[in-house]
Formats: sequence, C-alpha cells, structure tokens
Amino acid sequence: MSPLSVLSAIRQVADLGTADILLWVVLPYVSLAVFVLGHIWRYRYDKFGWTTRSSELYENRLLRLGSPLFHFGILVVFLGHVGGLLVPKSWTEAVGIGQETYHVLAVALGVVAGVATLAGAAILVYRRRTVGPVFSATTRNDKAMYVLLVGTIVLGLGTTVLGNLTETPHDYRETVSPWFRSIFAFQPEPGLMAEATLGFQLHAIAALALFAFWPFSRLVHVFSMPLGYLTRPYIVYRSRDTTLGTTVPRRGWERTP
Repeated sequence: MSPLSVLSAIRQVADLGTADILLWVVLPYVSLAVFVLGHIWRYRYDKFGWTTRSSELYENRLLRLGSPLFHFGILVVFLGHVGGLLVPKSWTEAVGIGQETYHVLAVALGVVAGVATLAGAAILVYRRRTVGPVFSATTRNDKAMYVLLVGTIVLGLGTTVLGNLTETPHDYRETVSPWFRSIFAFQPEPGLMAEATLGFQLHAIAALALFAFWPFSRLVHVFSMPLGYLTRPYIVYRSRDTTLGTTVPRRGWERTP
C-alpha cells in the first residue's frame, strides 16, 4: 500500500462517523473471521454434526417441490452476486456489455432467481411448520437460520424490485461492489457503502449476520462433497440362501462351502 493510499484512507475514515466505521469496516472483518474460524472449529470438534439433518423420511412430496426450486434459485443468486460484486464495471464495458444491457440482464435474472428462491424457501418453511415430525425435528438453531436466510433474500429482492420501480435506480457497481472488493484487498473504503441506499445497506448487514451464523447451522453442508465415494472399495454382498436362483454360475463364481 502506497503512502498516498494510506493518507487517502485516513482522510476518508476521519470524515465518517463511528457507526459507519463499525458497520462497513469492523463488522465485515468480524463476520469473515467468524465464518472462517467457525468452520474450522466445527470441522474439528463436530464432524458428526456436519450434516443437513435430512427430514426426507418424514415427508417428501413438498420437499421434492421446494428443495429443487430453492437450490436452483440460490445458485443463480450466488452466481449473480459473484459477477456483480467481483467483476468491475470497467471489465464488462471493455468486452462490449454496456450499462443498460448489463442492468436489464442483471435485473431480469435477479428477479427470476430471487422469486424462485423465495418461493422454494416458503414451501420449505410451510413444510416444517405443518408436517408434525418435521416440525418436531426443527431446532431453535434452524428457526434462527431460516429467519436470517429468508430475511436476507427478502431484503435483496425488495431492493432490486423497488429500486427499479424508480426512474433512477441506484448503481450498486459504483458503491457496493468496490466496497466489497476493498474489504478483501485489505484497503476498506467505508465511504462507498455509506453512500449506498438504505436497502443495500440493510441487505449487506443481513448478509454479514448470516455469514457469521453460517458455521453454527446446517448451512455447513454447502461445503460438503462426497469425494470418498470415488475411491471407496466395492461393497461385497453375501447371501445366506443355499441356492441363488436357477442360473448356473459362471466359472470362478461358484459358491464356496
């Protein structure tokens, strides 16, 4: 970091209030630290709890509808956030994607993905509340997770929809996106986020709270991958029946006494 950038950061911080520093500098780093260290702790000390605690055995009709809808929507939302937050505006313009084209595509995909995610979440929440065995297996941790997750989705979708109903929607790639990148570059620019609209600020705070809660909820299953299935040995099944049908076994496959 150059001396000029340090002086610029100091001036920017000096012009902001304590609340802005806490919200847009301290809170993001606390949330990221809890997210990373929490997952390490959970994996070391609660491996058997690293699960979704599937309730498919209790009910699967609503689950077959809500789960794919939610996971499809949340995947598109995630990819949209990766593109919108990590890809600078100058890059998309350099490849010929103008602001208007980008805005139309982002809004269209964002609304469709947000509605799908919210609809899937609504079905899953309804299922947990109305199906007795599923409701009995729902913990306080699950309820808190649903509140944070659905709240973050509603704030994000509401900001997108309401913002575009106005004639001059807020360009988050001028404020939220560079602020987000500055956090990971360890050169935080809280003034950018302080200029964003209230909807984006609430959405960011809810997302940071969700990330801090993530390692201690069933959401850890996102980082689970059954790689062991690729290298596990074959499972040998042996029958106690004296005869295995009318077909004569091939040579070398005869039953041993």
